[in-house]
Amino acid sequence: MRVTGLLLLVAHLLIVGWLTLRPRTVPWVPAANLEPLATIRAELAHGASWEAVQHLGGSVLLLAPLGVLLPLSAGRLNVSPLVSFTRTVFAGAMIALAIELLQSGIPGRVPDVDSVLLSTLGVAVVHLAVVPGARCRLRRRYEHLGAVTPKIPRVGLTPQADVLSGSRTYL
Repeated sequence: MRVTGLLLLVAHLLIVGWLTLRPRTVPWVPAANLEPLATIRAELAHGASWEAVQHLGGSVLLLAPLGVLLPLSAGRLNVSPLVSFTRTVFAGAMIALAIELLQSGIPGRVPDVDSVLLSTLGVAVVHLAVVPGARCRLRRRYEHLGAVTPKIPRVGLTPQADVLSGSRTYL
């Protein structure tokens, strides 16, 4: 599952990079928005129109798959839900921030702090909606494997590293 998660993560980040970091030819570009929630307020002030839903929803959905792909690529089943959530949301926020910083040097692209907030919100919501339940189901499916120590075939002994792991030093 880890390899699949890594491949899907790389594919998703390549698509996001292509969508957000290619230059656009536009007649004029608005100023960068560095005031939190200004774009969201401006979109909602015009009413709940289809353009507002597309703009705000697009920012939420752009990085939302990272909420599942980042924990999937880590491949850990027995991890604290709070630690997993914190790590995933922080990584999603840093990726969103990196995209916005890279957009500042691309013609036709304008950095917007609200895009970082909305993308991070999307990562958090998807992580909370999917990952805890999926990990619980996978733990139940593989719980019988956790109690068994693997044995060497045809000998019936456990590997020596399991028995003496604390006494070995590798210098």
